[in-house]
Amino acid sequence: MSRSSINVWARRRARRTLLQALYAWQMTDADFDEIVSQFTPDQLKGADQDYLRECLRGVMDQVTALDPLFEPYLDRRIDVLDYVERAILRAGSYEMKARLDVPARVVIDEWVELAKRFGATESFRYVNGVLDRVGRDLRTAELGETASTPDGDESEHSRPHPG
Repeated sequence: MSRSSINVWARRRARRTLLQALYAWQMTDADFDEIVSQFTPDQLKGADQDYLRECLRGVMDQVTALDPLFEPYLDRRIDVLDYVERAILRAGSYEMKARLDVPARVVIDEWVELAKRFGATESFRYVNGVLDRVGRDLRTAELGETASTPDGDESEHSRPHPG
């Protein structure tokens, strides 16, 4: 499918629903079918449902591989992250890794917008910084090298958090 034939609004609705689904999954540890069944046809109306299902399945199946993609850039342990932030970082990392058809800047921008809408105050800045670093790691050709501080040292956020 070419970029011009992608329905941006349907993808945006899919991401919003994906955030809700991942939030529910993190809270309940329900399986894929249980999570999907929680959404009414009306709630799914207008969403790119194939994209939603693929991303939800991907995050749920690959969570142990996704978390290490962004954990080094956290300023706290992953288990104390807000559920919304954790869901956003997992979904954004999945898109960076598995959906190479979606430009990295689009992935970052879309998830930052959802953090603004559903996350804690200022969490969008945190999400932006972490996803930018993940993008630089996974899509160096597209975004450039991994960010470092002006003196050339890695920032404290780019080092693994102890514990």
